[in-house]
Amino acid sequence: MFGISPSSPECVWSTRRCLVASALALAILASPAAAGGAKTLLDACFPSDRLKARAGEKPPVKGIHDFDVPEPERALAPFRPVAADLRGAIRRVSIPGGRKLVALTLDLCEQPGEVAGYDGEIIDYLRANNVKATLFAGGKWMRSHAERTHQLMADPLFEIGNHSEAHRNLRLIAGEALGNEIAGPQRAYEAQRAKFAATQCTNAHAGEIAKIPTRIGLFRFPFGACNPAAMAAVNDAGLLAIQWDLSTGDPSPGQSAAQIAEAMVHHSKSGSIIIAHANGRGYHTAEALPLAIPKLKAMGFEFVTVSELLSAGKPEIAQSCFDSRPGDTDKYDTFFSKKKAAPDPAVSGK
Repeated sequence: MFGISPSSPECVWSTRRCLVASALALAILASPAAAGGAKTLLDACFPSDRLKARAGEKPPVKGIHDFDVPEPERALAPFRPVAADLRGAIRRVSIPGGRKLVALTLDLCEQPGEVAGYDGEIIDYLRANNVKATLFAGGKWMRSHAERTHQLMADPLFEIGNHSEAHRNLRLIAGEALGNEIAGPQRAYEAQRAKFAATQCTNAHAGEIAKIPTRIGLFRFPFGACNPAAMAAVNDAGLLAIQWDLSTGDPSPGQSAAQIAEAMVHHSKSGSIIIAHANGRGYHTAEALPLAIPKLKAMGFEFVTVSELLSAGKPEIAQSCFDSRPGDTDKYDTFFSKKKAAPDPAVSGK
């Protein structure tokens, strides 16, 4: 499952490689893994009309504070800090053997004082075409979209990652505030998993519920911005920090569906991690995916979750967080203090 086992022949000639592979295997075992549960749970718990996109669900709504209060503290599932060889920002994965694997990731961010959207057209398309994806959800988003969170947990196509509590810039906070941004989504995920497991529709499917991972093991920094202290805190919390090497640019309303699709088709490489959004701020992404995904499949690419991508090769790790070049996300330290010029931070952010 994890590419190399400690007893495999490769360990005879590369002890260090096997130690790294074993550490990665442990990290992925603690992560959302490749499948949240059997499709049995979707069929048992959600009529088809409850899964499909709904009118008015996509646009974010400002001025709502109902979900701003963080999840109460709770004993979290056990974890181990990330091993030394896996600490830092994972930007892509080197895949051996000529396999053409790519991971599509979709951010579900939500800030205080709003309810962000849910772009059901994206999820409907992925389900209809059997395309796997990793969804990085904020703790606040999981509270305000409880049923959608349960659906994503139950769907074997998807895995859920941690995208901070309320999409704050982790470069600008420290101490308890930083810890809460990291732990908040863990609490929200585990609380929602428990609520889903307690619903009547799951009573006959305890084995499938058991397949839903007990904790999140992947993390994405808001705005793609970090500093050494934030990175250390994330890794110490047992979370692999997942960046990307291919940005669709979909938070910009001016980025057309054709441009998003072109970026995906022309810049995807085996081992690429693609970032897009499914919270109502991925402008034109729903229209772009049907343009890009068939072409990528025709080119021999296979869509996998981030955990599956990590299992298939060696992660390429940077010691800082950036979009396309080092330092380019540091602008978010001051970007939103310029009130007149500043757009909604959740639109401009990653």
